Amino acid sequence: MVLIAAGLVIGAIAAIWLFTGMSEGNLQGSGAAFGLLFVVLFLVAPLVGGGVFFLTRGRAEEQAGEQARQQRRLLDMLMTRGQLSIVDVALETGRTREQIESDLYDLVGLGLFTGYVDWRKGVLHSVEAAQLQGRQTCPNCGGELELAGKGLITCPYCGAEIFLGPSGARQLEPAKTDAISAGGRPR
Repeated sequence: MVLIAAGLVIGAIAAIWLFTGMSEGNLQGSGAAFGLLFVVLFLVAPLVGGGVFFLTRGRAEEQAGEQARQQRRLLDMLMTRGQLSIVDVALETGRTREQIESDLYDLVGLGLFTGYVDWRKGVLHSVEAAQLQGRQTCPNCGGELELAGKGLITCPYCGAEIFLGPSGARQLEPAKTDAISAGGRPR
């Protein structure tokens, strides 16, 4: 803002000075035009352009920082409570379901969250990755799981999405123990 204001002030002062020189007869029109062009190109434009650049860059960094704070808050809520209603998260954070879903997928992509989501009931479950590794049954309903992507398994029966972390999908092996209930205890 300071650079933009300085550029505009310098431009105004130069324009007044050149106009005064022309009105007193000390400066001809071509000299005033050249002077104004010089001031605008070499003083005003760089200052205003730099100010606009830094202003837009600062706002973009502020938005990225706010998104990181929201993701950190969601992760903290999930890790401390273990099970959260999407409605509760939306009320506490003031975010929409789509924003919460996007934040959750970003956290999974960064390898910071493992657990599962029951989208039909609107419940997020944080589960230790070790409890999910090697399972072929849904921890929510016990149904057989289908691989949907790297680190993501979708239950075709209840629609729950199980997030295994960055290497979880590659380690999916036949189940050796029972499925885990929503409370985190073996069934």
